[in-house]
Amino acid sequence: MFATPAFAQTAGSPAAGGFEVFQTFVPLLLVFIAFYFLMIRPQQGRMKQLQNAIAALKKGDEVTTAGGLIGKVTKVDDKVVELEIAQGVRVKVIKSTLAAVAVSGAKPAND
Repeated sequence: MFATPAFAQTAGSPAAGGFEVFQTFVPLLLVFIAFYFLMIRPQQGRMKQLQNAIAALKKGDEVTTAGGLIGKVTKVDDKVVELEIAQGVRVKVIKSTLAAVAVSGAKPAND
């Protein structure tokens, strides 16, 4: 009733069944491959670069935390970093919460 005779005739064809299944998964596979190369791989590279920068932290580096605090590193331990966020104001931050590490000795663009 709702299906035309043409659809009803091709639905039961056993010869084309394997290729049709393959043909339906090819676009899905191509989308996943594109998603991997455009989104996942670049993000993994940025995370690896940040982890290397955090591992190489030293006194005097400027960092930004995930919470938005910007400060200068005054002390580095295995898992904790001490930041000076204002003159005489120091806070301890867990290394894994650091979001960015500025290049040492770099001046802001507007100075």
